[in-house]
Amino acid sequence: MSATASRPPLFSLAWPLFLELLLGIGVGVVGTALAARLSDDSGAAFALANHVGGTLFILFRIVGAGVSVVVTQSLGGGRRDQADALARAAVGASSWLGLFSASLALLATTPLLRLLNAPEGLLPLAAPLLQWLAPALLLDAWNASMGSVMRAHLRTRDTLMVIVAMQLATLALALPLMPRLGLPGYALALIAARALGLGLHLWLWRARLNLRPHAPDWWRLPRAELAAILHIGLPGAAENIAYRLAFMVSVAVVGTLGAQALATQAYASQLMYGVLLFGLATGFAAEIIVGHMIGAGHLHDAYRLVRRTLALGLAVSVVVATAAALAAPWLLRAFTQDAHIIALGTTLMWWTVLLEPGRTFNLVVINALRAAGDARFPVAAGAASMLIVLAGGSWLLGVHLGLGLVGVWIAYAADEWIRGLIMWRRWVTLGWVPHARATHRRVRRLAGSA
Repeated sequence: MSATASRPPLFSLAWPLFLELLLGIGVGVVGTALAARLSDDSGAAFALANHVGGTLFILFRIVGAGVSVVVTQSLGGGRRDQADALARAAVGASSWLGLFSASLALLATTPLLRLLNAPEGLLPLAAPLLQWLAPALLLDAWNASMGSVMRAHLRTRDTLMVIVAMQLATLALALPLMPRLGLPGYALALIAARALGLGLHLWLWRARLNLRPHAPDWWRLPRAELAAILHIGLPGAAENIAYRLAFMVSVAVVGTLGAQALATQAYASQLMYGVLLFGLATGFAAEIIVGHMIGAGHLHDAYRLVRRTLALGLAVSVVVATAAALAAPWLLRAFTQDAHIIALGTTLMWWTVLLEPGRTFNLVVINALRAAGDARFPVAAGAASMLIVLAGGSWLLGVHLGLGLVGVWIAYAADEWIRGLIMWRRWVTLGWVPHARATHRRVRRLAGSA
């Protein structure tokens, strides 16, 4: 059977992922807007706590990214039994990572916020929110890995259903709780919604995949399966962690510019996240399909798919970013009426028009490299740019040269383009092919021993 006949169209995977990500961003936008209604300080504190929570969430990519790729490869090679064993191993690994992240959020709250140069006036607002987010992190760890397994089985519509339920529950609870309880009301809504998501994922595992985690699966760490997950997940997470740490340095730089700059960063970032949704969904969908292709040995089809996907992503990213920049003066009024924040945020959105095409290279090609088994190259090749251009450039341009937030955004754009072009060169020069062939041989060897 050909790869073309056996794989689903990219769009059929991408659109549920797009809606899933859109809902996640939408809830973040509403949460930021509700926090901003309390005050711009509350909006900035909300962003700071969520930056820390987002950084801790990256740890779950160790499991999520790894299990997604190795399950798709096993399914592509006809090894359903191996795919199920990997899924069970992901549950136990998620428990330990989730507990670790929740403990950090609960016990190291103030040191984590001070790393971001949080102004003293924001600490009393941000610290309780971050502590309340701790249980949600544990639930997120399980939901992330279980959702990755569902997507690897091409059940993107089912995972979309879970996300819809979770985000609607978050909004339904946050809208009445935040005006009464302040920022902790958002965390309570998040905890309840994530618990609902876990229940739905467990039901879907049984109903759609015939998978039932047993009690030991929640804490057991099987060596063979965990090694396969970490082989892909650790480099993939390292790339995400390196980026996130460099990004947090940029947030710390913004923190030195004051609460108003932090608020502007928070509001413009919400719009920017909306812009990158299509590229992110397309990248995830391409990763799933490429993983199946590599497991089946269809390397030429994988190569052509990534080229077509990238061309589409570049065109859409420019159009969407330009539309967002044109609408920014009106969109930013959903968060604030401060004329200075609106004017500066609009300027940042025009810089996003330059930034987003560079990011599209990373969203599409890095995921494809990872799915092909070439997981170490993105972090090895991109770490220097993240450290020097993103982190160092944010300080150099934003503080030393006095460009402020605009300087930070220029550093973002330069880093995305440098890393994106490096990844693209890796793909077109076929540097990933030896890794893809080794992955295919491993899957065939496992199938032969079954």
